[in-house]
Amino acid sequence: MSARPFLLPDDPSVPFPPAAHALREPDGLLAVGGDLSAPRLLNAYRHGIFPWYSEGQPILWWSPDPRLVFRTDAVRLSQRFRRSLRRSGWRVRADTAFDAVIDACADSPRPGQSGTWITGAMKAAYARLHRLGHAHSVEVWDGQGRLAGGLYGVAIGRMFFGESMFSARPGGSKAALAALAWRLREWGWPLLDAQVENPHLLSLGGERWPRARFLEEVARLAEAPGRAWNWREEFGELAAALLAGQGRG
Repeated sequence: MSARPFLLPDDPSVPFPPAAHALREPDGLLAVGGDLSAPRLLNAYRHGIFPWYSEGQPILWWSPDPRLVFRTDAVRLSQRFRRSLRRSGWRVRADTAFDAVIDACADSPRPGQSGTWITGAMKAAYARLHRLGHAHSVEVWDGQGRLAGGLYGVAIGRMFFGESMFSARPGGSKAALAALAWRLREWGWPLLDAQVENPHLLSLGGERWPRARFLEEVARLAEAPGRAWNWREEFGELAAALLAGQGRG
């Protein structure tokens, strides 16, 4: 295994090295450089790779081992949170406020982190993917028409790669995740990538998968037929109260 990450050239058509070549320390660092063009990003996701870096750093590309994955039929919500959903009056929609969701994700404080990895360049890159029909947002709206939470990510074939989520109200991000899993399961999409584990995601039912198993599933699902370029109509509007019956307690 190489002791240093692969240096990507400027040409976005140049393939990434195999994810198995990623470093063990830091876990999953595979490549450095390149750009955030749509072809490069889509090529990365198809191979289980994603960008993650801070302002002032070069673009860093990752494929960690293990990988955190949600099965869309196994998101876990606590009994207490289910009760709050029944009373919330929240509604969930998709692709109605992509820019607002990514801005809120960038502005949300993260435990143990200062600043944000969702830089201006990252926002612009995912906004392009959204306009091309590859990046999507899921938004949780309260009874006053304000965002209570949301998430965004990239869809290729029948695979959804989650990027970030936020809560403006307690539990807003959990409602967004549960709603996305609900719809993906209805559509026949079995998996939701969550990239890197943390205690919060593990508590919601995230599973640690060996990278080889994850990549095998991504290769299969990314080639399957996907959905419409804009999810607003197909996703529809979902009452958050319905999510109270989803997942294990």
